[in-house]
Amino acid sequence: MSDRPETPLLDKVRLPADMRGFSDRQLGQLADELRAETISAVSETGGHLGAGLGVVELTVALHAVFEAPRDKIIWDVSHQSYPHKILTGRRDRIRSLRQKDGLSGFTKRSESPYDPFGAAHSSTSISAALGFAAARDLGGDAGDAIAVIGDGAMSAGMAYEALNHAGHLGKRLIVILNDNEMSIAPPVGAMSSYLSRLYAGAPFHDLKAAAKGALNFLPPPFAEGARRARDMLKHMTVGGTLFEELGFDYVGPIDGHDMEQLLAVLRTVKARADGPILIHAITQKGKGYAPAEGAVDRGHATAKFDVVTGEQKKAPSNAPSYTAVFAEALIKAAETDDKVVAVTAAMPDGTGLSKFMARFSDRCFDVGIAEQHAVTFCAGLAAGGMKPFCAIYSTFLQRGYDQLVHDVAIQRLPVRFAIDRAGLVGADGATHAGSFDIAYLANLPGFTVMAAADEAELVRMVATALAHDAGPIAFRFPRGEGVGVEIPEDAPPLEIGKGRIIREGSGVALVSLGTRLAEAEAACEALEARGIAPTLADARFAKPLDRDLILDLAARHEALITIEEGATGGFGSHVAQLLAEAGVFDTGLKFRSMVLPDIFIDQASPRDMYAVAGLNAEDIEAKVLQVLGAEVLSKRA
Repeated sequence: MSDRPETPLLDKVRLPADMRGFSDRQLGQLADELRAETISAVSETGGHLGAGLGVVELTVALHAVFEAPRDKIIWDVSHQSYPHKILTGRRDRIRSLRQKDGLSGFTKRSESPYDPFGAAHSSTSISAALGFAAARDLGGDAGDAIAVIGDGAMSAGMAYEALNHAGHLGKRLIVILNDNEMSIAPPVGAMSSYLSRLYAGAPFHDLKAAAKGALNFLPPPFAEGARRARDMLKHMTVGGTLFEELGFDYVGPIDGHDMEQLLAVLRTVKARADGPILIHAITQKGKGYAPAEGAVDRGHATAKFDVVTGEQKKAPSNAPSYTAVFAEALIKAAETDDKVVAVTAAMPDGTGLSKFMARFSDRCFDVGIAEQHAVTFCAGLAAGGMKPFCAIYSTFLQRGYDQLVHDVAIQRLPVRFAIDRAGLVGADGATHAGSFDIAYLANLPGFTVMAAADEAELVRMVATALAHDAGPIAFRFPRGEGVGVEIPEDAPPLEIGKGRIIREGSGVALVSLGTRLAEAEAACEALEARGIAPTLADARFAKPLDRDLILDLAARHEALITIEEGATGGFGSHVAQLLAEAGVFDTGLKFRSMVLPDIFIDQASPRDMYAVAGLNAEDIEAKVLQVLGAEVLSKRA
């Protein structure tokens, strides 16, 4: 008998097919090894830890029972997909997670055939899975469609639209409700309470599950009688199951960490399901790692950390984050004005509103993952005489665009939008980049759109929004630390539509909107060493434009260059329209607009992403030299 330790099971799994010969006991062991590997990898890369730890057993069971990639496993949001990536041929790259040229932190079609549908925003999985099921039945790709969706994501209306349609179509579709009682923040609202009542009755549901299975083995007359008795008992006990009313067979709740239960249910469903079915699995976010289990957010998002202690390895901070600056400014506003209210869509910590909520609990609303509702709810608050601040990430505000147009802009309601994560955000990549809000807001009549160049400007923009009752107003700011400027105690509002000159020069004028101002200042310093002294202005407003400032700069300079952390169609496009209408181009002005390129930029550090975008200081310097026709001397090897 050899004394050598047995090879870990995870080392034997390159692809899910390698699990086919494992016993149920071995699959349980594999889950333990997969959990340890996930913890080890995320400790080196940082990322979304808790959600993945909560679905380790479910991930193993799904890949053991179903046959991906023929069967389509669709992870809602997909921040819980790290264990899935390890089992599907990407273990050797898992320590490149969320890094430049590495694995995405979410599922991505171009990354693997085992990622049939990309995600990063919530509540899309059931719609996508139903699309796969419909395509299958129309002669498209074969295989089952399985959507794994969290209870937090079920607070979004899109999930119910999909459930309703799936129940109507009656196609074979498997939805797994991963109920861990916590999304990014503890879930709020009636759905969370409903699920809590469901699993509080676990003994009854165990009986119901057993009875449902037994029905399949009874002769037809007896089966029908048993079915009626079951339905009567169901309605007497819990008043009916929402999912069954929507046309789904409901199974559960089951223990999402009990491999034996998971395998039994999934095997039965695979063999017998003939229509839409929902499996309700109870899981624990952060399961199996004490520091995550003990954290308030269950280890939702973490920096690199020490595996033994769980202590995160964060770089020392020299300046407050923009999010923290916004939160403090809003609290001060609420102290002086009792009409100030704050609204967020399941992101109280990410938007800084958790501090506001602790101070003004009756004036802060977390509406769950429901951006459409958040925007219209704010419109109602504004129409009712309040001063709502709607704090939503740029990438998530896209989900409420019709409401921005129809419910806010057309009615000219004074909703204040605090748009966090503007511009390129780093490790979360293209799905979370705030690339489009300048363009999609500045084209709406009556909308005022601002972008803060630094944390002091952000405080003044909060004051500006508070004082603005003439219509909707938005101010955007990036993720991360400010530039370290002094924040004034008394920050007066800005004059609407007025920018500022940062430095006077000649020849070329740079007009920056947002936090590229610091890069533009660095470019000016480098250009001065070449004998070129640009004028530099901070636009502050994308809408309304400071016409006087822009036309004056155009008249006094040979060239004018705009700079923004947004896509084509935003600030620079509005400036070009102004210059064209004013006939300025007829005078020979050279105009250029530096914007995000017409591509989706993959994850990297923010600086590396802005290098791809061509918006760092050296890129601005090169653009000035190019426009002026000066010789470009490369400083990069």
